[in-house]
Amino acid sequence: MTETSQVNIDTVSSQNNIKTFFQWVAIATLVYLLISSVGMIGAGFKGATKGQASELFQFATNPFMGLIIGILATAMIQSSSTVTSIIVGLVAGGLPVETAVPMIMGANIGTTITNTIVSLGHVRRKKEFRRAFASATVHDFFNVMAVAIFLPIEILFHPLAKIGGFFAEIFVGGDNMSVKGLNFIKPATKPVIDLFTELSKIISENAMYILLIVFGILTIFLAITVIGKLLKKLMVGRAKVIMHNAIGKGPLTGIFSGAIVTVLVQSSSTTTSLMVPLAGSGVFRLKQIYPFTLGANIGTTITALLAATAISGETAVFALQIALVHLIYNTAAVSFIYGIKNLRKVPIRGALWLAKLATERKSIALLYIVGVFFGLPAILIFITNQF
Repeated sequence: MTETSQVNIDTVSSQNNIKTFFQWVAIATLVYLLISSVGMIGAGFKGATKGQASELFQFATNPFMGLIIGILATAMIQSSSTVTSIIVGLVAGGLPVETAVPMIMGANIGTTITNTIVSLGHVRRKKEFRRAFASATVHDFFNVMAVAIFLPIEILFHPLAKIGGFFAEIFVGGDNMSVKGLNFIKPATKPVIDLFTELSKIISENAMYILLIVFGILTIFLAITVIGKLLKKLMVGRAKVIMHNAIGKGPLTGIFSGAIVTVLVQSSSTTTSLMVPLAGSGVFRLKQIYPFTLGANIGTTITALLAATAISGETAVFALQIALVHLIYNTAAVSFIYGIKNLRKVPIRGALWLAKLATERKSIALLYIVGVFFGLPAILIFITNQF
């Protein structure tokens, strides 16, 4: 190798290191904006409702309506992280936790639309499409099954809300490990919140709090979208290595690795979509991919937990409570359904059966996407209106 070639390699390496450094700085800045935007939503709802926020959500006090909102919002935005962060902000602004829990469950269902759409890319190759569609819809079947089991229990006994509340009180209200000790968060985010509050006031003094909520939601959407893109550039290569090393080494390793990869790329949709081409090409079997998909459900809860740190004051405990509910629900669903052999097989059988039908008639795949993510909410609305 010549001296000039070595110099060129060193120069390129140095430039890549500088580029990587600034990408991480950008991610840190966007995380700061994410936390600030959740505070903006909470402040906006408090100001807009003057403590009467619960009255604004009478339409969603029915658990089915809460579930519908979660499904539709996530299906349209295609990001459960965005929706759950917004829900944390709403709870901080006064939305009752009991109303927010079904929304969290609905977000789990809505987020699976992305990898199901990705599987349609294999539609021209019959065998590939069958494998890809099955690997995508196993996530759908699992999340729908989890809601079918846990939502009625939550409506009757509220175990998720109670457990989440218990741990939230420990972290926020206790003397030890109190989130109140993280006083730097409120002063750190205050300049951004004040800036957007003033901007909203300049635009319209009468609607300033509504505008603050809108700015908060838009900032969350922007921050999570850009964070996802940057992390894909920085981490997807490493995520693929983890995936290849983990899949096939046992279900617990698969679940753990799925959670880690999702934390790295900050998107369960990305994690599960990465697996669809691997399944379609036959590199991994459905039974190997299934646990990895479940790990993605657990890993995606990190965003809501991060968002909850933005909240201070009397509503901080409720914001943390709903974020913990998301973690507890997803972990409990994985433990319960995957832990029981007969239940574990149901999503796989459902996915294989549906993939077989969709392979024979391609229109079924489209009908399935429209039906689950839009038709199911319509049916729930009809049921709700009957009572």
